[in-house]
Amino acid sequence: MNHDNHHQAAWSDFNDADAQQGEFNLIPKGTQALVRMAIKPGGHDDASKGWTGGYATASDETGAVFLSCEFVLLTGPFAKRKIWSNVGLHSNKGPTWAQMGRSFIKAVLNSSRNIHPDDNSPEAQRARQIRSFGDLDGAEFAARIGIEKDGQGEYRNIIRLVIEPDHKEYADLMQAKLQRDGGTGGGHGSGGAPATAVPTSAAQAPQPGASYTPRPGNVQGRPSWAQ
Repeated sequence: MNHDNHHQAAWSDFNDADAQQGEFNLIPKGTQALVRMAIKPGGHDDASKGWTGGYATASDETGAVFLSCEFVLLTGPFAKRKIWSNVGLHSNKGPTWAQMGRSFIKAVLNSSRNIHPDDNSPEAQRARQIRSFGDLDGAEFAARIGIEKDGQGEYRNIIRLVIEPDHKEYADLMQAKLQRDGGTGGGHGSGGAPATAVPTSAAQAPQPGASYTPRPGNVQGRPSWAQ
């Protein structure tokens, strides 16, 4: 009986209810963390552009094409929190959105594979090529979080910046990945990247050969994210 009385009181007395979650619940601007990228498949393919595997999404309203992405924080006080964002592939309004998307993906490849952005060696150039968007699904990279208003005027978190190996914070953030994975690593550097405190194995994809080398015949006739 007491349980029933308490249940009734909960819906007549709201003093002990939780406060609503508002803007204060956003991840603070400038937060840095290791994040994992996941792509929600949209089923839109265009083999002439290299969009295969059903990863891309097309908007019926605008004709825009994008990757619908979720980024989950892996380290720091906001670990397990998620950020949702679209990575542009095509807009009928002009090339700017697609160029931003290509820049973002290039930075993700540099960060997740420990490639210095100024490294143009053959190894680095191979590391900036993908076989399909599936190579980005599950990529782990260092990021700085930001806040912006969405189309409805609501504040939301975004990936403000992909932190690449030329940033001083990169080594510490990727060291967290090494500790999380439980590896000791070692090695001789990756793609000519400058020496850092991070062993090569900490930042590279699990199977460098499989991730770095496009299948023969797939390179021509499709965009190279490195350029």
